[in-house]
Amino acid sequence: MAHYLTAGKVAKECGVNIQTVRYYERRRLLIADQRTESGYRLYLPQAVRIIRFIKNAQDLGFTLTEIAKLLRLRVGHKTQCGAVRRQAEARLKIVHDKIAGLRAMERVLKRLVRTCAAKATTASCPILDSLEAQR
Repeated sequence: MAHYLTAGKVAKECGVNIQTVRYYERRRLLIADQRTESGYRLYLPQAVRIIRFIKNAQDLGFTLTEIAKLLRLRVGHKTQCGAVRRQAEARLKIVHDKIAGLRAMERVLKRLVRTCAAKATTASCPILDSLEAQR
């Protein structure tokens, strides 16, 4: 007979809230293998691996939709790693685009900070004026 874990034990093992476990189940990223007579969800120990996979993928910026695809690729024993690589490359491009956007914001903010005379009144604040300007 398989060793089952309750949702609470899975959550504790993964360091997440029990609501997270339930949410992943609603999103069909995780499936309860059984329920007790009183309705408690029971999971196989692999549920812990799945949640860790989800959390690690989220840390890398993958969306839950993308993570669902990655999980399906993980299950497909005939699927080649190239499919996973393509998803990672797509995520990497998004990360590069975000970094470029953040660098542009940094340049603008640095310029605004340099123009600010800290002792002047806010009536002539270049930072506030810039935020009001039409783009």
